[in-house]
Amino acid sequence: MAGHSKWANIQHRKGRQDEKRQRIWTRVMREIMVAARMGGGDLGTNPRLRLAVDKAKAANMPNENVKYGIAKATGNLEGVQYEEVRYEGYGIGGAAIIVDCMTDNKVRTVAEVRHAFSKHGGNMGTEGSVAFQFKHVGQFIFAPGTSEDKVMEVALESGADDVITHEDGAIEVLTPYTGFEVVKNAFDAAGLKPELAEVTMRADNTIEMSGQDSVKMQRLLDVLEDLDDTQNVFHNADLSE
Repeated sequence: MAGHSKWANIQHRKGRQDEKRQRIWTRVMREIMVAARMGGGDLGTNPRLRLAVDKAKAANMPNENVKYGIAKATGNLEGVQYEEVRYEGYGIGGAAIIVDCMTDNKVRTVAEVRHAFSKHGGNMGTEGSVAFQFKHVGQFIFAPGTSEDKVMEVALESGADDVITHEDGAIEVLTPYTGFEVVKNAFDAAGLKPELAEVTMRADNTIEMSGQDSVKMQRLLDVLEDLDDTQNVFHNADLSE
């Protein structure tokens, strides 16, 4: 990702999330419900649910909302049933995009995703057309100025796969997705607070974009993220500011 600012891209993403707090709550609630339905409502035995609840706390979602979502998903309350679905496609310059959704109506969702791609310069692909370019990993991003030595020591001792220091000073730590919680707990114990901590789909290689291509790609990504059923959007574009 050399060439453009990793930190600037992270800050843009965080800013977008802050603008859409209510939508973030909706997405987190769906994740809580799906995690609870698949693995049960006990945080002690359901790692995916623990991660979803952590996201809820980070988004300042009231605890009552969290309990309600778990109760609804585990059959204690009647409610809508969501299912996970993934769409793949291409953005500006052939950049790879993955859109993860949770929906109660797949016909509606696929139509909305396809329309967003076609209207903003991209196109839908078939299942598996771009996913091979990504790895399912745990990812932590630390702000420029964080002690690289301390991050590296904790990361490697707790089982992380890699520590990358970017040109702008941001420090990225990659872990097996199954080891995310162990590394997260180690950082917490060491007093190291990442700006971003998540299980994600990370691109093996990136495509640098600048000028109008960067603007158009960001617009496409924003539109995809704004769809009601979208949970996450992953891509391999390295966008200039």
